[in-house]
Amino acid sequence: MPATVACVLAGSFLLSSRVRHVDGFFKGVSASGAAPGLPTLVLSQVTTWIFARSLLNAAILGYYYGIAGTLAYSAYYLSFLTGGAIVDSIRFRHGCASIQDFLTARFGRTGAGCFNALVAVRLLSEVFANLLVIGLIFGAAGTTGYFGAIAALAILTLAYSMLGGLRASLRTDVFQMILFLVLMVVLISQLGVAGGLDLGRIASSSPAADGPGWALLAVAALQVWSYPMHDPVMMDRGFLADRAVTRRSFIHAAWLGIACILAFGLIGVDAGLARVDGEALMATLTRRFDMTTIMVFNLALVVSAVSTLDSTLSSASKLAVVDMGLGRPTIVNGRIAMAAFMAGGLIFLFLGSKDLFSAVAVSGTAAMYLTPVVLFSVWMGRPAPTWSYVTAFAAAMAGAMLYFFEASGYANVVGPLTGYEHKYTKLLVICIAVLAVGCGAFLIGMAKDRRVRE
Repeated sequence: MPATVACVLAGSFLLSSRVRHVDGFFKGVSASGAAPGLPTLVLSQVTTWIFARSLLNAAILGYYYGIAGTLAYSAYYLSFLTGGAIVDSIRFRHGCASIQDFLTARFGRTGAGCFNALVAVRLLSEVFANLLVIGLIFGAAGTTGYFGAIAALAILTLAYSMLGGLRASLRTDVFQMILFLVLMVVLISQLGVAGGLDLGRIASSSPAADGPGWALLAVAALQVWSYPMHDPVMMDRGFLADRAVTRRSFIHAAWLGIACILAFGLIGVDAGLARVDGEALMATLTRRFDMTTIMVFNLALVVSAVSTLDSTLSSASKLAVVDMGLGRPTIVNGRIAMAAFMAGGLIFLFLGSKDLFSAVAVSGTAAMYLTPVVLFSVWMGRPAPTWSYVTAFAAAMAGAMLYFFEASGYANVVGPLTGYEHKYTKLLVICIAVLAVGCGAFLIGMAKDRRVRE
């Protein structure tokens, strides 16, 4: 396993030629100034969203909640379609070069400031979550193998990311995605032969209509409208190519991403049907399948973690240097930003929660303040006052914090008020409340502005 991971990193280094011009580092253009083509964009979009945390989340949700859990997590990948529509409107209808430009034009510096704070936390969570998965593959938390794997991957991924920025990330994404797809085919084939996948039992694995998995599917249906906007890794790739290529890249990334997540989620559902009381996912897989299958499973997680980390670092450098203006837009400053975000992610790792889905749920709930922005400002082009934006932001932050404390066991507010006790049902209630407050603030603000103008 370590030798195979070393080969993956070596291949990434070979593809990461040093970039000598700023546009290549921050915008991903070639030395001749050419934008990335459709195959590169599609594979890059998918591999940066099929990250280690996503794969493990899909499998774990399928393991504990059946097909509903897998469908719920797969539904988040419809974000490629809503994200593509958001990018298309911001770039070609409103004529803005970035989301920050659009928010500044509509809501001033406050609009961009709130958004940048959310995105920075999102990027830090991506760093720590993917490093966490790597650590757990190579050893139990706190062991030498755990810390050694995290340190090695962090240093090596940071090193080759610094070489070429976004240009290097695009090139390595293609290599890593092709390798991941090969591993997926091998893994599904091995599981089908060794475990005898029973599609009938899988389809009926979530019989309770009010089960947590279905509640989580409803959460995904609410969050998918705003979720992509706060993900700079996805959004950055929407500002690189022309309109036709960009549109097609998001459409193809949607079906390919959903297919990959569904496939990995079905592994978890199948394992869940064979688990014994008190057994975790990896224990069930280890009991049922040979070490070759487990190695392929783990290698798929490693490849996806590496591909996500380099893309996260390139987006972090652009956020800090270009979008937030923290220093001149130079390659050196971009590399400094990468190192800072990697360090911040490591701090999150050693101080933060070990619940992988909590990071998704918390950031997805926080991002719901963008839902009225997308619906009313981006797509409908309606003006709204800054106070409406700030109100929606405050409601979403409060909802995200409330869910974090509820899921962590530090609070129990939603249960006594609603009678719901499962954390995902509580999350659904919180999301509905956040959406109601945010959209209500925009509707009231737009109505008042219209009366003033009349």
